[in-house]
This record gives sequence, structure tokens and C-alpha cells, in this order.
Amino acid sequence: MKKVEHVNSNVTFNFENLFVLDLANNHQGSVAHATKVIQSLSQVVQKHGVNAALKFQFRQLDTFIHPMHQKDSDNNHIPRFLSTRLARDDFQKLLDVAQGCGFKSMCTPFDEESVDVITEMGFDIIKIASCSAKDWPLLNKVAEAGLPVIFSTGGLELRNIDDVVSFFEHRGVDFAIMHCVSIYPIPREKFNLNQITTLKARYPDHVVGWSTHEAPSMTVPIQIAVAKGAQMFERHVGMEAEGISLNAYSSTPEQIDTWISSWKEALVLCGANERPATSIEEANAIASLRRGVYAKKPIKKGVAISRDQVYFAMPYVDDQLESGAWKDGIVSQQDIGKDDPVLANQVNVPHNTDQQIIKTAVHEVKAMLNDAKIVLGSDFEVEYSHHYGIKNFTKTGAVIINCINREYCKKLIVQLPNQDHPEHFHKLKEETFQILSGTLHVKVEGKTHTLEPGDTCLVQPGVWHSFWTDTGCIFEEVSTTHYNDDSYYKDKAINKLERHQRKTKVDHWGRFQLELMVK
Repeated sequence: MKKVEHVNSNVTFNFENLFVLDLANNHQGSVAHATKVIQSLSQVVQKHGVNAALKFQFRQLDTFIHPMHQKDSDNNHIPRFLSTRLARDDFQKLLDVAQGCGFKSMCTPFDEESVDVITEMGFDIIKIASCSAKDWPLLNKVAEAGLPVIFSTGGLELRNIDDVVSFFEHRGVDFAIMHCVSIYPIPREKFNLNQITTLKARYPDHVVGWSTHEAPSMTVPIQIAVAKGAQMFERHVGMEAEGISLNAYSSTPEQIDTWISSWKEALVLCGANERPATSIEEANAIASLRRGVYAKKPIKKGVAISRDQVYFAMPYVDDQLESGAWKDGIVSQQDIGKDDPVLANQVNVPHNTDQQIIKTAVHEVKAMLNDAKIVLGSDFEVEYSHHYGIKNFTKTGAVIINCINREYCKKLIVQLPNQDHPEHFHKLKEETFQILSGTLHVKVEGKTHTLEPGDTCLVQPGVWHSFWTDTGCIFEEVSTTHYNDDSYYKDKAINKLERHQRKTKVDHWGRFQLELMVK
């Protein structure tokens, strides 16, 4: 048998939307029966155009089972393993069939010798069963194999999963995680599909999937799993034949067809994670229900319209000022009759006040902090930096949250999408930026660095630097003591401004102070 060499590289395996079809012992010890199962499943996979792996299970039974239990055992698994034994050459035939049908090849080893067989035969992926996830001699052997790995989490506590994740990460193993409940079939109250969300939050750098053991007729669980964020799916497969019946948790090709169809339906129902643009249909539906601004009494040209001169009512007509756009200070540009719609081209609508510009920005900043799961207490100070005036704040500036300023200083700096901070240096302060969320571009002494979450950038005293973001960004600034008026800008016009002209400084978010400080 020719040994297949596996070479580690920087290319990672794509686990996303992978369907794992576990043949287990449902080959019934028959190459002919297993071949029919694989070929029937391949038709389903090709019909749906999905990425699928056909999975075997390897046990070197002469050594895996204790000698005293080889002929007679009260362990109900052992007689099944022995009765469905296949030789290595038989498995090679089935592997050739699976690969010929376009399947990725996967195998679950239950002993160290099986890992060697898997690598020699040229499998694509190794699967760690839940019962082996604390079997450290086996895990060590698997880590040495150099193949992508999927491990199941049935019966594990979070600390056990932490151990396996850290173990594989430290050894550079490319791996994914399966939420799994090792009960066959799973009772409804034991699915615990919220664990998918838990695992995704705890291990954000790894694909999390759902290994199922429910009754094959159940399609709701895979749809919920999709909604919870599962990106990989596994279930046992087989076919009934004369003298062969399936267990309560294995699916026929027809049931796999229905299962994958349910997955596709769930994808459509869930849609994208990003907030989508409003469709024409939805916009029209909303427009048909919104209220427009109408004149309660005749309005003369050139008059500042007061609230008591208008009312809001359906229907909204094209080009009308809608109720949500009403604000004080609107001036009529022509006469408007009683009960006539107030059209946008008939009035002059004042620009947003500086106060409103900042308040709107604060709403977005708070949402960004929530999205990044950054929690603030109530004892902090905020600076709204607006180097070219508040009206230009969303283009140039930043929100600086001052947390600590002693011999050491810590700030959180939040920039909105497409916001920049002008080039400057500090005479006294040394600072280090560390990115918490989003992408930040930092120019230091003319050289641009693009920083992702976790990246750091040192800025020493006297060093010119600026920063900007396309995505919106939150980063931590850790520095020596901050001193006011220690920022020197390349644009001399900024240097000439009084501090209050380029910064609005408030306690907390300034919910009530802004009303007094900014109009």
C-alpha cells in the first residue's frame, strides 16, 4: 500500500457549510451494501451542490478490544463492532468509491494505530468522537498527523472543550468544533442548541457545527442550528435492505435529501448577518403608512413655521415633508393653503444643530461598543474631537473615552466609518494603540500601517502620526500621563484654535451637559 504524504502549509481547510455523512457501522460489514449507500448519497449531494464528506470509523479490533471480550462480551457495542468488521482492503475500496463520487474523505480513529492507517490511506480529515475528546494519547497522535480535525463535544464541560481547543491551537492544528449531544436519539429537551451560540462566542476563530442524533424525520433542529450560527452539519447515514434495518437516528438518502433542503430553506429565511439595504417592496410598504406634514391654516411665504401651524396625517404624497423630518426653524418659501401638503421644495429646512450631530454620532458609538461587547461603567469622561468644527465631525474627529490618567493613562478611542484624525505629535506623551474592533489605518512618520483586532502600534514622543478607518474602529490607547495642549498638528489652523473649539468635553456621555454646551 502506497503511503500518502501530508504536508502542512499555511492553507487552512474550509469547514464552512460542510456536510458530514457518517457511515459508521451501517455498512453492516458488506462492501456491496456500503457502496450502494455511498452512491445513493452522492446523487443527493450532487443534486443540492453541497460540500460533503463521507465518514468512516476505524478501530483496530484485535488490540482495541480486550482479549477476554473478543468472543463474548456484556458490552453491547463490542458484538456490533466485531460482526461488522471490514478488512483494510475493503475500506480502501470504499474510500475509492467515496472519492470517486466527489466526497471529501473523513475518518474517526478510536486508537492510535488507526491514525496511522488514516494517513497512509490518504483521508482528507480526521474526526474526534465525543468519547475520545479526553483521550490524550489519541489526541496527541492525531495532532501529529497534520490533517484538518473536527472534534465533537458531547458530554464535555466547557473546561474540557477549552483544553482541547488550546491543545490543538498550540500545536498548529487546523480544526473545527461540533456541538453534539451523545444520546441516541436525542430527546427534545436535551438538544441544547443554544450551545452553538455559546461555542461561537467562546471560540470565534473556529467554525462551529452541529452533530445530530435526532430522529431522521425531524428537520426543525437543523433550521434552528442554522439560525444559531452553525456552519457545519453531521449525521449518521445508511440504507435499509433485505435483512438490514436502520437504527432510530440514522438517515436514508431520501431523508438526507429532505434534511439538506431544510438547511437551504433556513439559509434563505435567516439571510445575511449584515443589515441589508431596504428593498423597494419594503420601502413602498412603509411609505404607504407614513404621515406627511399638512398646513393646519394658511401659511405665508417667508414665515418661520411653528408647530401649531401644521398637523401630521396620512396619506403621505410624493415629495411631501414627512412627519419624521419636522423640526423647529423651517421657513416657508411660498404660500401654502389650508390642508395642503407641505412639500419639501416649498420650505427651507435648517441643517442639523451641532448638538444633534454629536447626539446622532453618540448613538452609533454606543452601538459599536455594544457590538464589540465592550462594557463601560458610569465613571468616565468623553471628549468629542472636532478639529474642523462639529459640522464636519463625522468626517474628521474621534470620540475619546478617558478611563484613567495617572502616571499611566488609558483611553478608548472610537472612530465612525470613514472618519479620520489629523496628523499631529505629542511632545510629552508616549502611547501605544491596540485594536479591539474594526480596522484602523495609522500613518507613523509617513509610513502607513493597517491594524486589525489584537494588533498594536507604538507612537513615541515627537513622532508624527494620524489615523483613519473605513469600517469604524475601537482601539485602546495606553500611554504615559496625558497633558492638555500636548498635541501639535501639522495643520497650523488647528493649532490656533482654543481647546474648546476643537473638543467638547463632558462627563459620561454628556446627556444633559451637551444641551448647555452645544447648540
